[in-house]
Amino acid sequence: MTDSKSMDDLGDLLSPQAVQAALVVPNKKALFQQLGSIASKLVDADSRMIVERLVERERLGSTGFGGGIAIPHGKIEGLDRVVGLFARLGQPIDFAAIDDLPVDLVFLLLSPVDAGVEHLKALARVSRRMRDKTFVAKLRGAGSDDALYALFATGEARHAA
Repeated sequence: MTDSKSMDDLGDLLSPQAVQAALVVPNKKALFQQLGSIASKLVDADSRMIVERLVERERLGSTGFGGGIAIPHGKIEGLDRVVGLFARLGQPIDFAAIDDLPVDLVFLLLSPVDAGVEHLKALARVSRRMRDKTFVAKLRGAGSDDALYALFATGEARHAA
């Protein structure tokens, strides 16, 4: 039963450039603008369009699902696969999350417009991972972009001897 590693491994959704260890933003609007700007470089899409998709989705209900975690997501024209971007915020921000707690961990998911099942599967994988309290504690404790990426790519922290 060593197959569970592949379910925990989110390295296929993230690149090392898609991990931010200390993003500082004052509010959700600024967060979306920053994420849009970073994501636009990763997926070669217009940052304003990315921000618009995120805001449209957020109007349906907050993607802050509790415990200081949010998974904003949107479908973007021109993408050929599901792409993730992870940011740990320097200061938690209000996100109108279901538990009213401010958010400090954000996993952005962008999907092709026609990626129905793939989009839902990626969302389910990310939310399952982000519900793992031990994993989330490691994310909050990781010191750098590289350490964060290693957690996502392997499901494990790089342990110092």
